[in-house]
Amino acid sequence: MKNRNLWLFKELRRHRKLSEQRMVDLEKNKVAKWVMYFVTGLVYVYLLIFAISFAMIANNTTTTTALELICSLIPIIVAIDFGVRFMAQQTPSQMIKPYVLLPIKRYTCVNFFLTGQMINLSNLTWFVMLIPYCLMSVVFSYGLWACIGLLFFFWVLELCISQFYLIVRTLITDSLLWWLLPAGIAALAMSPGVSWADVTTQFSTFDFNASKLFSIEDALNFYGNIGTEIETGRIMLYLIPILLLTALFFINRQLQFSHVMTELSRVEKVKTMRSTSNMKFLDRLGELGLFIGLEIKTAMRNKNPQKSMLMSISSVIILSIIIIFTDVYDNAYMTNFWCIYIFALFGIMTIIKIMANEGNYIDGLMVRKENILQILHAKYWFNCIVLIVPFLLCLPQMISGKWSILMVLACGIFTAGFQFFMLFQLAVINRISQPLNTKFISKNGMENNKWQFIIEMICFFVPVALISLLQMAIGTTWAYIAMIIIGMAFILTHPLWLRNIYNRFMRNRYKNMEGFRATR
Repeated sequence: MKNRNLWLFKELRRHRKLSEQRMVDLEKNKVAKWVMYFVTGLVYVYLLIFAISFAMIANNTTTTTALELICSLIPIIVAIDFGVRFMAQQTPSQMIKPYVLLPIKRYTCVNFFLTGQMINLSNLTWFVMLIPYCLMSVVFSYGLWACIGLLFFFWVLELCISQFYLIVRTLITDSLLWWLLPAGIAALAMSPGVSWADVTTQFSTFDFNASKLFSIEDALNFYGNIGTEIETGRIMLYLIPILLLTALFFINRQLQFSHVMTELSRVEKVKTMRSTSNMKFLDRLGELGLFIGLEIKTAMRNKNPQKSMLMSISSVIILSIIIIFTDVYDNAYMTNFWCIYIFALFGIMTIIKIMANEGNYIDGLMVRKENILQILHAKYWFNCIVLIVPFLLCLPQMISGKWSILMVLACGIFTAGFQFFMLFQLAVINRISQPLNTKFISKNGMENNKWQFIIEMICFFVPVALISLLQMAIGTTWAYIAMIIIGMAFILTHPLWLRNIYNRFMRNRYKNMEGFRATR
């Protein structure tokens, strides 16, 4: 039995590798892969710099030990790791569908993927920082076993984050309310920093002062005590995360399996359309209005586009609330970053897989090739109109005086210009259909286009770097004016670069159509 399971594991791993080798965008992803290697190398360099910096602090301080210092960073490491996984890690559910009709236990596929995620080398990324730190500050002061204990604890913690991420990622496809789960756990994790005595006093006197209610230093010191436990070699310190990992694994296993089986057994109901929304106000735009209406109806009537839109709106609302009621992000760099992020988030979540929805009926669209150009124009204007939503959500920041009207306009116009120009380039690269309603058992998600991740990073960080450089060179006001000019230049020339995208798409139309058909 064990030999059979081992053989199945090896066979599924071989299938997975073959799938990656035969993916539609392999040739394009080869270039992107080298870019990813370069970015990963930069991340490793930064982690090494952090390791040296923290080691120097630990060696020079007398108020805390080296083990306590590194363990006090656990909440920060967990938050960063959890956030990064949303951009890079997949869910396992879609792997099961090809093996449903084969004499293989369906749990086997889930077990394989979950086990594969646990032994993935990405779970050792933080070791690039931890190992040098241990060599410089831990091993000579506390011994080899303390060093091994620290590394083992962080490794098990990383595995717990991996499993918890998969649980959250799966649940939020059911309802966005499941975002309350990680939010609640984050609040619970930082509760050691809450001064409950001050909470009681302030509520009794109705004299509220948020700065006295919570201390980030107290919260980090609480996790620093884990370092003391590692130093003493407490077995319970390692037993608790191992038990937590085991529980998360089996919860995740059951969750993935149940979602897949639910979707496999789902019967499509034939709905009779009693009425349709004609959107007559778009008729005056002619064919362009027809395709804009199609974009609106796609977002309103289909599960996956609808959830992407709702998730982006919810994310912007949450960010706006955080920015309004806290001063954590009030420095110049973070202000620029979050303002750009709020506008770019809509485009990234909706345009990043451009033409993926149309891949379901690409053959019908190609009957008249001009349809593709009209669709690109419709998508551009639809997403420009949608930018009104983040603009309205920025009004509280402008009213409170945290953000200037000029800055918000600059970020919005720059997004409609340069950001959309970059994102629309993916229309030439994307060859993977996105099912409109099926989520867990679809092929979508198994074949990630690495160019998507690269362009995401460009849209997030290049504008911020550009604004910062312009502010240093010509001042804040003229920097925002320059951003408006750049954005307007791309907006006014959008017919030219959209036609260029259309021409490149049509040159590769047969490969594109083949890719869309293969991934339905």
